[in-house]
Amino acid sequence: VPLRDRQGRIAGVLGVYDDITALKASENELRRHRDHLEELVAERTLALSVAKDAAEAASRAKSSFLANMSHELRTPMNAIMGMTELALRRATDPRQREQLRKADQASRHLLGLIDDVLDLTKIEAERLTLVPQAFQLGSVLEKTHALLGHRAAELGLELLIEVEPMVAARSLVGDSLRLSQVLLNLVGNALKFTDAGQVVVRTRIDVEKPRSVVVRFEVDDTGIGIAARDIPRLFTAFEQTDGTSTRRHGGTGLGLAISKGLVQSMGGQIGVDSRPGSGSRFWFTVTLEQALEAGRGWPGPHAVPASTGAMDAAPLADPPSVMPARVLLVEDEPTNQEVVTELLAEAGVQVDLAENGLQALEALGRQRYDLVLMDVQMPVMDGLDATRAI
Repeated sequence: VPLRDRQGRIAGVLGVYDDITALKASENELRRHRDHLEELVAERTLALSVAKDAAEAASRAKSSFLANMSHELRTPMNAIMGMTELALRRATDPRQREQLRKADQASRHLLGLIDDVLDLTKIEAERLTLVPQAFQLGSVLEKTHALLGHRAAELGLELLIEVEPMVAARSLVGDSLRLSQVLLNLVGNALKFTDAGQVVVRTRIDVEKPRSVVVRFEVDDTGIGIAARDIPRLFTAFEQTDGTSTRRHGGTGLGLAISKGLVQSMGGQIGVDSRPGSGSRFWFTVTLEQALEAGRGWPGPHAVPASTGAMDAAPLADPPSVMPARVLLVEDEPTNQEVVTELLAEAGVQVDLAENGLQALEALGRQRYDLVLMDVQMPVMDGLDATRAI
């Protein structure tokens, strides 16, 4: 900058400078960080993509494992229960019969635990598939009473079903088996934790819509009740209100967690109201489609929705008149072959055996059968492909 005197003449020059070494160093550092950040983002994006692919592959592997595990576990359990049943039928010694009955009970209990673990895993993996079909609410409630009424009587308890006739007669579309599973879990728990009094199952329509309804179920008991601090843990897998080794009531703590998953998959909610010593009320809601009269565009009371892949079926042969029924058993597991063959033989049924779907087709080409009992998972040709071919 020039410096001038009073007459405007240049008397000198003023120069000012800043040392920007640190600034340049900072800019260079910032540039390096920016470049490095871009590299990191690219690396992380690639890593996330790889992780996503790995997670999807693991999910597919888990689903495949579940399907195989379900088959592999149930097959020997069915064989154990079948052989036990055959031995029980032939046993004459009272002590031996009692031992066989206990073995059968233990086997069925173990199969129930296997089913629970597999159901819970499917729910957590979001692989649980509902099978909708038309049903009446009353039939689900009757089934619950039929399965648990005798147990209530043995415990000196009363099991009551309260539902209006119009509600019980309603035809709806949903997975009635999963709905029954939730009811059986809740009523079974109520019986387990009730020493005296009764268990009441109440059902009502909460919300009515043109094509769907929200149904509310309540299970009231006069049992020991639940402390407020324990309620938040009830619907968590493997949790129990009394987790000590000396707890009075057994169980795995899976039933309520499975029930919660099933209810949520049916568009509902589940909860409990309880106080120690005053009993408990477990409740849940589910959303079900209306099954209106046939001819109005909706399935009739006994129809199967088309979405389930239902197919027309014709009898494989004319009903037998005098000759015993002839059945083709398609089963690859030797123990199950023996169990089913003996049970059918005791009923006077003539049994032919095929070890896979292809052998079944060949047998059907040679012989007329009144019935085909078809396994699903088999080598060479599975039961589904064989049934489609038939």
